[in-house]
Amino acid sequence: MANVLSLDNLESIEMKFRGTQDTEELSLHSLDEYYQEQNLEESGTEKSRLVPKPKPRQEKCCGWLRGCFRKKEPSARTVWIGRMSQQNFPANMIKNQKYNIITFIPLVLFNQFKFFLNLYFLIMACSQFIPVLRIGYLYTYWGPLAFVISVTLIREAIDDIRRWQRDREVNQARYSKVTERGLMSVSSSNLKVGDIIVVEKGVRVPADLVLLRTTESSGACFIRTDQLDGEIDWKLRLAVQATQRLRSDEELLRVQASVYAEKPQKDIHGFIGKMSILSPDSDHCEESLGVENTIWAGAVVASGTATGIVIYTGTECRAAMNNSHPRSKVGLIDMELNGVTKVLFIATVFLAVLMVVLKGFDGPWYIFMFRFVLLFSYLIPISLRVNLELAKIFYAWAIGRDKDIPGTQARSTTIPEELGRVSYLLSDKTGTLTMNQMIFKKLHLGSAAYSDDTFDEVRSGIVKQFKDGKRVPKVSGQKQSTSERVTEAVISLSVCHNVTPVYDTDGAEGSLPHAEQGVSENVTYQASSPDEVALVEWAGWAGLRLTNRTLTNITLTGPEGTTLSYEILQLFPFTSESKRMGIIVRDEGSGEILFYMKGADVVMTSIVQYNDWLVEEVDNMAREGLRTLVVACKILSEESYSDFEQRYSAAKLSVVNRSTQVAAVVESLQRDMTLLCVTGVEDRLQDGVRQTLELLRNAGLKIWMLTGDKLETATCIAKSSKLVSRTQSIHIFKNVSSRSEAHQELNAFRRKQDTALVIRGDSLEVCLEYYEHELMELVALAPAVVACRCSPLQKAAVVRLIESHTGKIAAAIGDGGNDVSMIQAASVGIGIVGKEGKQASLAADFSLTQFSHIGRLLLVHGRNSYKRSASLSQFVIHRGLIITTMQAVFSAVFYFASVSLYQGFLMVGYGTLYTMLPVFSLVLDRDVTGTIAMTYPELYKELTKGRSLSYKTFFIWCLISIYQGGVIMFGALLLFEDEFIHIVAISFTALIITELTMVALTIRTWHPVMFLGEIASILLYFLSLIVLRDYFDSEFIKSVAFIWKTLVITAFSTLPLYVIKIMRKRFSPPSYQKLS
Repeated sequence: MANVLSLDNLESIEMKFRGTQDTEELSLHSLDEYYQEQNLEESGTEKSRLVPKPKPRQEKCCGWLRGCFRKKEPSARTVWIGRMSQQNFPANMIKNQKYNIITFIPLVLFNQFKFFLNLYFLIMACSQFIPVLRIGYLYTYWGPLAFVISVTLIREAIDDIRRWQRDREVNQARYSKVTERGLMSVSSSNLKVGDIIVVEKGVRVPADLVLLRTTESSGACFIRTDQLDGEIDWKLRLAVQATQRLRSDEELLRVQASVYAEKPQKDIHGFIGKMSILSPDSDHCEESLGVENTIWAGAVVASGTATGIVIYTGTECRAAMNNSHPRSKVGLIDMELNGVTKVLFIATVFLAVLMVVLKGFDGPWYIFMFRFVLLFSYLIPISLRVNLELAKIFYAWAIGRDKDIPGTQARSTTIPEELGRVSYLLSDKTGTLTMNQMIFKKLHLGSAAYSDDTFDEVRSGIVKQFKDGKRVPKVSGQKQSTSERVTEAVISLSVCHNVTPVYDTDGAEGSLPHAEQGVSENVTYQASSPDEVALVEWAGWAGLRLTNRTLTNITLTGPEGTTLSYEILQLFPFTSESKRMGIIVRDEGSGEILFYMKGADVVMTSIVQYNDWLVEEVDNMAREGLRTLVVACKILSEESYSDFEQRYSAAKLSVVNRSTQVAAVVESLQRDMTLLCVTGVEDRLQDGVRQTLELLRNAGLKIWMLTGDKLETATCIAKSSKLVSRTQSIHIFKNVSSRSEAHQELNAFRRKQDTALVIRGDSLEVCLEYYEHELMELVALAPAVVACRCSPLQKAAVVRLIESHTGKIAAAIGDGGNDVSMIQAASVGIGIVGKEGKQASLAADFSLTQFSHIGRLLLVHGRNSYKRSASLSQFVIHRGLIITTMQAVFSAVFYFASVSLYQGFLMVGYGTLYTMLPVFSLVLDRDVTGTIAMTYPELYKELTKGRSLSYKTFFIWCLISIYQGGVIMFGALLLFEDEFIHIVAISFTALIITELTMVALTIRTWHPVMFLGEIASILLYFLSLIVLRDYFDSEFIKSVAFIWKTLVITAFSTLPLYVIKIMRKRFSPPSYQKLS
């Protein structure tokens, strides 16, 4: 080897650095650079030798300044075992907080005052400190504004404190670190690159590790990666063989070894590294490292104890790189109201300018204009924010109290109205749509097929092949019988897998066979795929039970206690590229070398010998929603295997294009294999998934499935869950890696009608790079889209692209840590509390216990929240418009005086005591019952159009307000007799009664609280007439003239609107009224 290093040339390297640097000593950092260079050169990268040279002081200073303001780029690293790294790497801390102590108040205030409504009222409130501009009491302006801001500050503080508490719990978790003084307990946040830590069974890994040792003698270790890829199945990891052979963890500190690790990547399914060991007694040896030698942060050690060296920390961990930061979500209705308030502001300024123009520019006209702006500021009601904030809290409470969707929680109270306007639903697969529980359903041999009803025939056929504790020998020259073919097929299922039996005896786990442990049925099978577990469990039921699995042997127990042993020679794990897995074993009974392989039909069709039934039967099973696997076998001679082993070992040691070379060697064996069988496995769906998806489709939602799972699995679930209906065809987007290939595939999909799209994450990325707009146009029209092999960040990117290209609201639902980015990126994030933990649920805006609850959440609560907020906001605006109209008429009649029509308490009471209860009671209103909303999901389509709150409805309410304000004010002016106080009494009383009447006319379904609110408001007002003698003439309000004048004005302001409402209801009723 060209770059073999011994202790001698290590000393020469050291002398070389010392000679160059004069007085500077060789640091571990310099060695890191040297080894990094050595690996780069070996991998074909031309790079000059890194020789540190003294830098001028000015250059060092400038470089330091640049480094302060430039984000440090992640880099490859060489980590020495047992030595502290001299390089600076990110701290191993998790931080999901939006704020800290310094930024909390500034950021929250900024997020509040970026809304025009709040900023406007802040300016208005501040102006009241100037005596010449003061219109009324300070509390009339500062009270409502302070209330809104206080509610927001408290809510954001509570949410962020909860995030901080969750982060602190993770960061302060204790781990055992291997040191020269023995094991030392350290917190997760204090771990650094190069530390050797011990992770016990059931403990989550705090940083990205290279696995050095395990408690299993073979170096095997099972992990759970539920928070990384959403899969709850166990995955096998292997310790580095050189360090596994050491007698104890302490010996790791005395080994002269280094681990080279590639620069941090987002890909959780790949890793390129190398371990170099220097020994004075032997040559320098190297061992290649792959993803099977790593455990990423967030994974859980599921068996035994793992010892590993930290290679990535903090933000450089795979899990952190695949997560996005939480953002503050703002509802679409808030944005629409923000636009409406801008229109109202323009109207306010226009009215003020008009008054000044009509008054004339005499004297300090600019002061008069600002006073008019203040007088007309009720046109933009601050109480709108107060009412909406309280309404959102009520909606969240109502969702949590709904007995039809128990366990549902609204974790965010800022966007409940968005539930009523969702156009796209993006769902995870595993644990969200499915239970991830596999059931073996079919076995097809070509000439015979077996299902639930005939599986007993398989068992009896296998029994015939075993006598006296031995397998019946084959008769050469004779055609295989059905029982022989069945037995061969079941043996292949029992051998070709990556499953390990785990026994639990009195709480102590082990992997010994039954005979040694003296137990029978207390075995669980662990594997990286639930499909494999289902196949092995069924094979055991059929008569060939897997009893022991090590790195080198597989033991089966057959009928009559027959033991079948196989030596594992080679194992080829499943990859998304190959879509198959294989194993080469030696039958210890017969000495035969057997090559078993199973995989997807798309790749196995060209590998097996010609037959006329495979494609047809696979299609039949796929139509039933079953996950299919094709199983094949080949007998190898000693010579052919020896030749293969030599070429395979050479390919595995290659650093350049290792995976390509290994794949080429393996493919040389995959020719003319004998087809044994086709299996069909069903992935059980969550309860009510099919009905819920159909309900949402009828409601007009387009549903996408984004999953990190395999293409074949995702396609099967899309069919079985009815995400893709029977009448729709499926277009599987081919793997593309270039612009021309992407263009060709997009054109192929464009020509298809009513077709669902299935696309891989890497192909999606290529298309987005070159044809983002064209791709989004096509997928937006597709009835359903399935994106498989998606990383968490790809899921989040898809969500953002849908919303930006369509302008519609998208909801994302998932249950695992790998769904958090998608949930946070969507306008509406929904998390499911499931087997994969609560990470998605805690990060979501809404938390459910099962997928089927999303139907009621959107169709009932979404509808109610949006409709109620639309009515409430428009009525509050109407309340401000009507009094502003009256103020404008008053000022115009009384020589354009910038004097308030109603003084002090009357203005405060108008928006609070006298009208707040009835107006706020609109949050209890509903147009249809929950039963009708669920029975007729088509009603939901109207909500997504946003017609309940639009500029059209806004201007209609403006006309109503101008009419009513004009009628009340002009009526009071025409009917008053002697004193100005009579105008105040008549107009204000008519105003209050008109408002309460309008609330009654707006309500569609009466609730007892609404009725009580109306009565309480009337009683409070009449009590005020008696108590507030400074504002009302007590003698006048007792007179008949006051009563009939008030009633006449009220009748003229409300009766025409009531007549219009009756006529519209009769001749042009809304769709929901036809149903109810």
